[in-house]
Amino acid sequence: MLVRGLTLFLIIALVGCNSPGPAFQTLTPQRITIGHSAFDVRIAGTRAQAMRVSPEWAPRLAAVAPRGVAAIEAVSGCRVARLWGDAAVVEAQLDCGAGLPSLPPPQILECEQEPVFRGYVDLICTWRE
Repeated sequence: MLVRGLTLFLIIALVGCNSPGPAFQTLTPQRITIGHSAFDVRIAGTRAQAMRVSPEWAPRLAAVAPRGVAAIEAVSGCRVARLWGDAAVVEAQLDCGAGLPSLPPPQILECEQEPVFRGYVDLICTWRE
């Protein structure tokens, strides 16, 4: 019984190793090889994910990231504007000529201190319009 449970656990754990993130699960990957790395690349609007599927000994993000960027740019035809992730999976924000979406304006708070007890204070804040 223990062996069956352990086997089932290992199968489930290994299946999860090559699963895309929630935003990319329904998309069909395109496999591309750049240098020594092979990637499954998925594009969802202005976001992309490159999952490294090639075995490499102790890969470092500094070595894998440029190849991931090249894979994403080759598949999407867009420039990578932002990149985050690790040596196994990198995600990117794409700039396909329209530029990146603008950031929302900053929200500014005005706060006042109200003494409470022995040096402790409450901050009472309101949004500045």
